[in-house]
Amino acid sequence: MTAKMVDISPKDIVLREAIAEGFIKLKKETIERIKKGEIEKGDVITVAKVAGIMAAKKNYELLPMCHPIPLEYSGLEIFLEEEGVRVRSTIKAHYRTGVEMEALTSVAVALLTIWDMVKQYEKDENGQYPTTIIKNIKVVNKIKSSS
Repeated sequence: MTAKMVDISPKDIVLREAIAEGFIKLKKETIERIKKGEIEKGDVITVAKVAGIMAAKKNYELLPMCHPIPLEYSGLEIFLEEEGVRVRSTIKAHYRTGVEMEALTSVAVALLTIWDMVKQYEKDENGQYPTTIIKNIKVVNKIKSSS
């Protein structure tokens, strides 16, 4: 077996777009703290957005077989829901290969950032995290267009 980066040189440069999302289940009290701006480490939504955008740009440094793609857009939407926080990342680039991995990495790092910022509020009396779960990280849309 060998490891190698796929040769994309024969492919055309076209607009590539990917949308990925994921979810972190949190205590209702933690969600209220986020809404009220009562998280000791700061503004969870803003920091998670910045972390997700930075992660998309550095994706090729984390995943060895990914190409360094000159991203033209990296945006995150964060939704506070009843049982947790949903993160959706949209990535766009004119390139020879898709941007799904960048979108997935963006979501994963944004969710990990949220966890890091709120973990002290998620512990139970034993110092464990029985309800905090990151789940359903997936590509929800992939578009390739010739424009």
